[in-house]
Amino acid sequence: MKRLALAGLVLTAGTAPILAADLPQAPAPAYEAVPATQQSIDWTGYYLGTNLGWAFGDFDNRTNGSASLGTSDNGVAGGVYTGYNFQVTPNVVLGAEADFTLTDLERSRTNGGLTLKSSSDWNSNLRARLGYSFDRYLIYTAGGLALADLEVSGNGDKDSKTALGWTLGAGGEAAITNNISARMEYVYQDFGSQDFNLNGTGVSSDFSNSQIRFGLGYKF
Repeated sequence: MKRLALAGLVLTAGTAPILAADLPQAPAPAYEAVPATQQSIDWTGYYLGTNLGWAFGDFDNRTNGSASLGTSDNGVAGGVYTGYNFQVTPNVVLGAEADFTLTDLERSRTNGGLTLKSSSDWNSNLRARLGYSFDRYLIYTAGGLALADLEVSGNGDKDSKTALGWTLGAGGEAAITNNISARMEYVYQDFGSQDFNLNGTGVSSDFSNSQIRFGLGYKF
């Protein structure tokens, strides 16, 4: 009997894997691949916008007699801008931009018997931009050439010129829709020393200008 029981146990153990293989198998669970994060906006394209802000102008004036007539003024500034962006990678954005801004900077100072009035009515920039995007948000720095109207008057005369200088600034931009974006930026302009003649009195003026401005643009 013991031999028969042992033989039956061996036979059962040998056939168990075969019987298990014949049983229906539960299917392995299926998992869907997680999609990669996609950019919801492409910054590439032409754009046009308008801005409004505040300008701070510094006129560092000296006469040929070394009299200091430096002054400063601030006021509302507003204008338009246009440019083109190219999204080089999902995060790096290169671009070029031009803008034109109207200002009302004007202030007078008297020293050494001479009253000198300095003013600047407009300025403009031609800048290259380098930005880093976080999908619908963009931070950037920009720099290039600057132009400005500069006029001084006094001693019964006035003289004006279009000054050439440099500009540097930085800002941030957010895409409200795929075509409309809002921005805030700081812009600095420096025009160096400009020379004027007021009825024989030479005036040297170092003009610099800072602007904080908000803009709203449309990308085509």
